Parts: sequence; C-alpha cells; structure tokens
Amino acid sequence: MLRSFYITTTIPYVNADPHIGFALEIVQADIVARHKKLQGFDVFFNTGTDEHGVKVYRKAVEQGVTPQAYTDEYADKYKKLLPKLGICEDINFIRTTDKHHVHSAQEFWKKCFEAGDIYKKNYKIKYCVGCELEKTDSELSEGKCAIHPNLEFEIIEEENYFFRLSKYTDKLSKLFESGTFVVPDFRLNEIRSLIKEKGLEDFSVSRLKDKMPWGVPVPNDDKHVMYVWFDAFVNYISATGWPADMEKFNKWWPVVQFAGKDQVRQQAVMWQAMLMSVGIEPSKQIVIHGFITSGGEKMSKSLGNVIDPLAIVSEYGTDALRYYLARHIHPFEDSDFTMERFKEAYNANLANGLGNLTSRVMKMAESNLSEPVSIPENTIPINFTVAMDRYNIQEATDIVWSKISEMDERIQKTEPFKLVKTDRKKAEEIIRELAVGVYTVARMLSPILPETMEKIKKAVETNKMPAEPLFPRKE
Repeated sequence: MLRSFYITTTIPYVNADPHIGFALEIVQADIVARHKKLQGFDVFFNTGTDEHGVKVYRKAVEQGVTPQAYTDEYADKYKKLLPKLGICEDINFIRTTDKHHVHSAQEFWKKCFEAGDIYKKNYKIKYCVGCELEKTDSELSEGKCAIHPNLEFEIIEEENYFFRLSKYTDKLSKLFESGTFVVPDFRLNEIRSLIKEKGLEDFSVSRLKDKMPWGVPVPNDDKHVMYVWFDAFVNYISATGWPADMEKFNKWWPVVQFAGKDQVRQQAVMWQAMLMSVGIEPSKQIVIHGFITSGGEKMSKSLGNVIDPLAIVSEYGTDALRYYLARHIHPFEDSDFTMERFKEAYNANLANGLGNLTSRVMKMAESNLSEPVSIPENTIPINFTVAMDRYNIQEATDIVWSKISEMDERIQKTEPFKLVKTDRKKAEEIIRELAVGVYTVARMLSPILPETMEKIKKAVETNKMPAEPLFPRKE
C-alpha cells in the first residue's frame, strides 16, 4: 500500500489576475508533489480560489456584476493558468463557493460553537481590506499596515462573533516547540514573542450580512456571514471530503501547507487553533516562502514592475519559468525578479548550459555508440534527495547545475570527440559515462522541469541528439 502525502497551497483571492507570486507558490508545491510521487507516495495536491470577502464583493459591485459571476470568471483564469505552469494534471482545484465547501464550513462552525469557542461581542477595530484582517497597534508600521501601506484603515464597530484564540495559547506554544512545524523555524519568532509578551487575542469570525452580504451564512443566525478567513481555512479539510467522506479525509490528513511570509499568523496560529477546537490534529508542516520583488521594490501596477507569468511562458516556455523560480528565487527569503536577470539566466544556464550539454553529449553518442547506453537503476545523488525533502528547492536545483558543470569540465578535459580518433575504446567509455550523466540530470529535473526531462530521457533512450534545441538562445 502506497504511503499518503497531502500538500496544499494557500488559495488566492480572486480580486485580481494571477501574478508571479501565485506562480511561485504553486510551482514550489508542484515540485514537492512530483518529488514525493517519485519517492513512491500516493499524493493529494490541492489548490483553488478564495471567493468571499469584502475585496471580492466590492470588485464585483465596481464592475456591475454579481459576486458569483465575478468569481466564476476569475476562478476560471486561475484554473487555466495551472497547465501553463506545468502543474500536475491530477491537482485538486477547490472553490470556496462550492456547495460541499460551504456545507463543510458551516459544519466546522457548528463544532467550534459546540466546543464553546465561538461567542458574540461588540468591538471596534482598525481593519485592513488588503489583508482582510484586523490590525492591532503592535502590528502597525508608522500607523500603517506594513503590507498595504497605501490603503487607509477602515474602522469597524459592530457586534460580531469571535473565536476564543486565547484559549489555545498554551497548546499552540507547545506545538511551536517543534523546530520543524514551520519551515523555516525563524518565521515563528514574532509569534513566540507575541505569546510571551501579550498572549493571543480572540479574533472576529463574522460580519453583518447587511453590510457585507457575500459570504458563507452563519448557522442559525441569518444576520451574519462568516469572516472570509474562517471560511477559507476550512478548504484544507473540505478538499479531502470532510466531513462527508471521513475515510478519504483520514487517508490524507494531516497536510503540508505552502504559504507566504505574510500568512504565518493566519496559518500557524489561527487555523491550528481552529483545528484544535474541533478535535482535528494540526497540520503536518507549514512551509513559508518570501516575497518576489522587482528591481528591489514591491511589485505594483503603478510602478509598472509587475511580472506576468503568462507572458514569460509564452516567450520562453513553461520550464524556463519553472527553472528560474526553482533556482533563482530563494525558497524561504525575499528575492528579486527582473526580466533582465531572467533572460541572462535563461541564456547562460538553460540555452548554453543544460541545452548545449545535452546536444553535445548526444551528438557524440549518436555518432560513436552503436546502441543506447544501459542506465543504472538509481543514479540520483543523496544530497539532492535530502535537499528536496527539506523543501530547499534552490539547493536541489544548484546540485543539478553542479553536475552539468562537472560534465562540461570533463568534456573540455578529455575531449572524447578527438580521443575517438586515437583511442576509440576509451572515448566510447567516456561518452557512455557522459550519456548516463545526462540521464541522471534528467532524473533530478523530473519534478523541476518535467517537460524538458522527458525530452532528455527520450534522447538518451533512443541514442539520438534532440532534433531541436531544448532552449533556443534569446538575443
């Protein structure tokens, strides 16, 4: 029986077109999902769209359409992007407007309520529409939201339902003692400090329906809809069939979650406490990535530095984008992305590196070997597997390119294309070893550059040089 592995991205709001940040997270998760499949795991891979909340509602009103029509259009955009990014075909795509998800969110609410963890109270907060979160003074930077400094806070004063996050302070602290629960561990430092100094505050989980009607109805109270974060979190379990199909849920849970650095509080604190409330074990791990900047600045339409992943795929191909996200974007820290750097990396490492090496080796093999080389069963180095198991995709990809550099150096040093004239036996031996090396590179690239991997494997298995360059040079 195959071991089970469940991995999910966060689900993005459908208030804007997909951007390079979404591409980063979904590609990172896809690489891990493919790696786990190669290790023999039965993998459930989840993504989707978050379709409720103030931002979505206001965008729909602004465009003069119903919220459902608006979310249908944008969910379709996100869904159509997946194959263009080379994402696994069997990925699960959940929408928070799905009937099953709505039912799951309501059942989850009922269980929290029955546990005594949801109650009503009057309150007044500063609310950032960009984050869809209330902000305490300790979370502000010069009186502004650090993530959306150009947005003015909205003051919300009303009676809402709250979740007793404070009740789970000790249990969460114990969970955070594990240095592997959040990767990298330092992302929890701010949360640890907050718990130590002030403890955790209860948070609002509903909005008045007459002010914000676009949300999941609160059970037994038609005046309220669920706060968007409460509803969205539940997608991680509703995607597995919870609570209707517990056999399926038990097969997959717990989950490895990928999320951005602005989501530590939500994913590691709020969601884990909610799971504790209904008696579900915490997530297995939460992997936190940084932001992508452009030219050292946060991407913004007004600055004109937004990177469109579809435009890159259209000009350079899917695997070219996947390569850059895997090797030139740090898995856990902020990284810069400009088209100048992308093009430079494409030409140096794909066109002149991987592509040129494959063509040179397979040209020598086709010309000098009478049959395809025999491939050993396992040629992937252990350090590559270790890096992938630690979610350090950049380190793993660097190992692949180290192998490529070693093979280039060996060709330059031994010159088998010349040696064949004086010592054919030795030259053929070197060429065979190089062909096996190229196949090993393809094996390592399998989760990272799946399309290119297939082309390289076919070339080695048929003992033929690729008819077309793997990556045509761009001038």
